[in-house]
Amino acid sequence: MASETQDYGAEHSGGLFNSVKALAATLLAIGRTRLELLSTEIEEERLRISSILVWTLVALFCACLGVVLATLFVVVFFWDTHRLLALGIAALLFLLAAVLACAVMLGKARAKPRPFAASLAELSKDHQRLTSRS
Repeated sequence: MASETQDYGAEHSGGLFNSVKALAATLLAIGRTRLELLSTEIEEERLRISSILVWTLVALFCACLGVVLATLFVVVFFWDTHRLLALGIAALLFLLAAVLACAVMLGKARAKPRPFAASLAELSKDHQRLTSRS
């Protein structure tokens, strides 16, 4: 009888140990998956920002070159009659365009997607699943 009691205790303690081991393995797998997702989101955000930066620099270069050439054209066109007025109007238009561009840029910066939103959503789901089982 004593040996049956020892065997029964060994089975259940091994079962408990195996359950704890399986739980730890599951939690580790969940954590690994979440870290991989976070890593992917960081890489996507980095690529998105670098792409925006490159296109911004290209647009700024082209815009600056166009502004200089357009201003020169207007000033040369009105050289004999109203060159100062032409320069003043061009400067005013460019300043207004700069203010508009800043407003658009700020709007786009505020409207960007929330970083790590997918990771946070998955962690919330995990938390809800774990708390609902208790």
